[in-house]
Amino acid sequence: MNHVHAGSVLVVDDDPHIVRALKITLQAHGYTVATAPDGETALRSAAQHPAAVVILDLGLPDIDGTTVITRLREWSSVPILVLSARHGSNDKVEALDAGADDYITKPFGLDELLARLRAILRRTAEPGDEDPVVVTDSFTIDLGKKRVSRDGQDVRMTPTEWNILDIMVRNPEKLITQQQLLTEVWGPAYAKEANYLRVYMAQLRRKLEPEPGNPRHLLTEAGIGYRFQP
Repeated sequence: MNHVHAGSVLVVDDDPHIVRALKITLQAHGYTVATAPDGETALRSAAQHPAAVVILDLGLPDIDGTTVITRLREWSSVPILVLSARHGSNDKVEALDAGADDYITKPFGLDELLARLRAILRRTAEPGDEDPVVVTDSFTIDLGKKRVSRDGQDVRMTPTEWNILDIMVRNPEKLITQQQLLTEVWGPAYAKEANYLRVYMAQLRRKLEPEPGNPRHLLTEAGIGYRFQP
């Protein structure tokens, strides 16, 4: 198992100017940076030298960025920050649906990118020791080990899915508003992005609920927020 360096970033972009700007900025802020000009190189690099976070341009010359995310998610839960020149929200939802953790549209400020990066790394930091195990009749969650199992099998979670679940499970039966979840998981700039949550809740239900269309544990309070029912 290759060791992941806490400040290592893999930048995947075919635009040499962006790659150079990101490399200089990230190194100046203490990150180590690997780069890849296309999707295939990125997947090889991620397998050989696991990074703490991947910054991925969606418009790659060989395979679509969303395909890179899907293939990476088959074996890795590394946090993925997507860069896109396309403002269409379909694009955004597709990337999130494939398993990306956050999204930034070109042109972007380097300060904003660094803030997103810090937020992603903070969300995937090591958990504390005093973390309970929560058992429902459908799945079991070990908050300390960040493990979810269902019918005796581990359920793979992306870091973002985990963060949403973690907040809900630590507040059983409490209504958590969309704003609270968006702010805690993505940051204050996202308080209005309710469509982010819909995408992730659908994924969580698909993975955890016996009947995703008729959830027993991850409940929606229409227009307000969500509630975890153990």
